Amino acid sequence: MRSLNRKIDRFCMDHPRFGIPRMMLFIVIGKIIVWLFCRMDTTGTLEYLLYFDPAMFCRGQVWRLVTFALMPDSSSILWFAVALYFYYFIGSSLENAWGAGRFTIYYLSGMVMTALYALVYYWISGMRVLVSSAYLNLSLFFAFATLWPDQRVLLFFFIPVKIKWLAWLDAVMFGVSVLQYLMAGSVGLALVPVVAVGNYLLFCGDWLFDFFRPSSMRRRTKQRVRTIQFKQAAQKAQAQQKAQGYTRKCAVCGRTDRDYPDLEFRYCSRCVGYHCFCIDHINDHIHFTE
Repeated sequence: MRSLNRKIDRFCMDHPRFGIPRMMLFIVIGKIIVWLFCRMDTTGTLEYLLYFDPAMFCRGQVWRLVTFALMPDSSSILWFAVALYFYYFIGSSLENAWGAGRFTIYYLSGMVMTALYALVYYWISGMRVLVSSAYLNLSLFFAFATLWPDQRVLLFFFIPVKIKWLAWLDAVMFGVSVLQYLMAGSVGLALVPVVAVGNYLLFCGDWLFDFFRPSSMRRRTKQRVRTIQFKQAAQKAQAQQKAQGYTRKCAVCGRTDRDYPDLEFRYCSRCVGYHCFCIDHINDHIHFTE
């Protein structure tokens, strides 16, 4: 996972124009449009046409691959508005922390994995699974809670609570739903929500493994990271940066002190080697381990 995340970061750094800036804003606007049209359609036909149905997709209704991500989460205008604001806040925060490229890959990979599993499950079992964006939005929430666990939100508009406790509650409910499918003997359906949050496991799985790893093993890992030959790596990195015309370059977004002279840069002591990060990514990046 760490190797994959480094490759994603490297790809985004080598292709700074990749991605959809303000992607969550477009998704929110799309959800509003879909919600309005679905409320005008009393037959429910339009709503069905927008879900991802693998059988209909195989018959040429390819728009379902995109429109299922725009399905509204509630028919109530109040809860729908609250959900839109919450998802926009979460998506915008992740994009600001990761960059447009990495966030685009995160969201699109969740869509692709969900649709692909529904297709494979349909081809193998013949059962049709209608897919919405519920678990996809849950993966956004888990990623936000991983990066900012102590962020406070107002539950029911007046009860302040840390985001990590809501994430744990959602994780328990998520596990219960998977367990219910397993107890009913539907192993294939039990994997649908797991695959839907697979992008979270790929991007933030390292954090989960570190969290559940024994404390003694975490201490040994930290000590091993700190004994890397930092001086030699620093000399090599400084010589390379000097030849390229800048002194510091963020290993995540690729910004340099030459292009952004007022931007603050720092070095991470937990990463293996000598890696520089801008102030926006010094606390939110995948640590280099080799």
